Amino acid sequence: MTDAKTQIQETITAHNVVLFMKGNKTMPQCGFSSRVAGVLNYMNVDYTDVNVLADEGLRQGIKEFSDWPTIPQLYVKGEFVGGCDIITEMMLSGELDTLLEENGVGFDKDAADKIREANG
Repeated sequence: MTDAKTQIQETITAHNVVLFMKGNKTMPQCGFSSRVAGVLNYMNVDYTDVNVLADEGLRQGIKEFSDWPTIPQLYVKGEFVGGCDIITEMMLSGELDTLLEENGVGFDKDAADKIREANG
């Protein structure tokens, strides 16, 4: 776990937004990862994707690191935000916009509004 924990900490420290997911941002390999990556991609958020399927130690390590049992997991400025359900809820309520704005992370506000409009 130590190597995975170190790798995770270094990754979330080095990048403003990190999504630990199954697959990658251009080819997610599960529906939940696809949903979160789709939201971030559509909103033009600059984020780093980490494919947990490529490393079993990392796949288990991220669950222990965050004390969160599921993947995907989103981190903003080193802080764990949540998984698919939480990110979806935050997107629809506007909380995700606020979180990104407060942390100086750029995104397409019009795209975010379109997602809410389509799901309203």
